[in-house]
Amino acid sequence: MDRTKAGLYFHIPFCQSKCPYCDFYSLTDKGLTEAYVNALCEEMKTFDRIGEFVKKDKKIPVDTVYFGGGTPSLLSPLQLERILASVRENFSLSEDAEITAECNPSSPFLGEFLQSAAENGVNRISLGMQSSSDNERKKLGRRGTASDVENAVKLVRASGIENISLDVMVGVPDSNTGTLKDSLDFVSFLGVPHISAYMLKIEEGTFYCKNIDKLNIPDEDETADMYLFMSDYLREKGYLHYEISNFGKEGFISRHNMKYWELAPYIGFGPSAHSFYGGKRFYFPRDINAFINGEKALFDGEGGDEEEKLMLSLRTYKGVSLEEKNKEFIKLTEKFVSQGLGEIRGGSFVLTPGGMLVSNSIILMLTEVI
Repeated sequence: MDRTKAGLYFHIPFCQSKCPYCDFYSLTDKGLTEAYVNALCEEMKTFDRIGEFVKKDKKIPVDTVYFGGGTPSLLSPLQLERILASVRENFSLSEDAEITAECNPSSPFLGEFLQSAAENGVNRISLGMQSSSDNERKKLGRRGTASDVENAVKLVRASGIENISLDVMVGVPDSNTGTLKDSLDFVSFLGVPHISAYMLKIEEGTFYCKNIDKLNIPDEDETADMYLFMSDYLREKGYLHYEISNFGKEGFISRHNMKYWELAPYIGFGPSAHSFYGGKRFYFPRDINAFINGEKALFDGEGGDEEEKLMLSLRTYKGVSLEEKNKEFIKLTEKFVSQGLGEIRGGSFVLTPGGMLVSNSIILMLTEVI
């Protein structure tokens, strides 16, 4: 990966409805969409909101662009076209840039969105499936059925885009290893080359948090078993478990995702969007009106120290190099290897799937002996 080139992230905070587990910043009122797109394009032109952290003295080289949400597929084709035109006007976008848009398989007019996206350079689509079980999807507040997911994959391919990712959630209400296998079988049947798999986390303030006693959620051990089953299943199907929550076939690792884990620069636009640029971290508050009205990004500290490098590196299949590490550090990694929580590969310490399950504890112990 070229660490001299930045990634761009655009938060599109509009949804048809709010999922009961979701803590991401989003709105079901789409009345501000046009004003918001105008603000995004204005900011790329002026850098008024991020100018304290990013100087606009020359076009910044960029090789990944990511539209996340919310639901980017609720943008009109013209709105998406305007944002991407502004990217090309105000940044130096590589010809081979990876440009991703998250889509809800049940978004209205999805086919028209995808066709326009492809025509404007989008070459990667991430679909929010979560589960192929219609019962689990209903519990998760997802619109539509597994048939809608299958149809969405067909629409993506009809637009000419083959780089497709599906989201899968582990440990959701009413689930077990059997229903997870059904979802993974469905993924295998569709033949998509990338999977983002997240274990359900109950976030403060969500509907799930307020009603947790009414939910039939697998316990911690069951969820761990499901995660390990998924890792084994997908590796047998030819996917590389390249990051704790991500699996990709050869040539389909998300270049944008890897920027986060490898401390490459990225700039986020929109409410709740975070950035790392020039060794500094900054972010926009979770307030669309504040962004539209020009409020500036907020400083979030220096980034890229040794502890952070260790934490981020151990999330990935590359792990952390043991070169120049002290004896105490190496001794501790050997202990984790003996426990089946890690491996030594090419002079680096890499977590196994079992180690990924307890990565926070491992990282904490290792940072104490750096």
